[in-house]
Amino acid sequence: MTNHVTGSQETLSPVKSSNPEIAVIQANWHIDIVSQATNSFTDDLEAAGINRRAISVFDVPGSLEIPLMAQKLAETGRYDLIMATGLIVDGGIYRHDFVAGTVLDAMMRVQLDTGVPVLSVVLTPHNFQEVPAHMDFFREHFVLKGKEAANACLQTLSNMALFSEEKRLAS
Repeated sequence: MTNHVTGSQETLSPVKSSNPEIAVIQANWHIDIVSQATNSFTDDLEAAGINRRAISVFDVPGSLEIPLMAQKLAETGRYDLIMATGLIVDGGIYRHDFVAGTVLDAMMRVQLDTGVPVLSVVLTPHNFQEVPAHMDFFREHFVLKGKEAANACLQTLSNMALFSEEKRLAS
């Protein structure tokens, strides 16, 4: 595969085995909500046969710190997939849209630059308030999003394994 920025040849990171290594990055801002995605993601992957010890969780202060951690983790060559979760809230100064765009663009760049898939459960609700009803709703919503990320993880790992097998057979 050619890197269109540098023109150099590079290969995507294949799934190294039937026991893939997965990294989870979770932003600690509203960790009581964000950790729900981490927990359901991990539980569902374990139920699908992935060893829980193959899933490493890394904490960062907030969502803005996710892309750099994702890049550093991808560069190690250890992880077959990275999932990131965070909650970017509207603090009343219209900054949240810019933060969300920056985080998601950078996460996309990490996966395209390294070939390590990066899944996003970084959410930016329009009307989040720290009231019990919203807190409860988003805790449950992050459980659902963690489950969806687990399904996406399994499909992505399967796709990456097919790509790696096709590449192996072609050489």
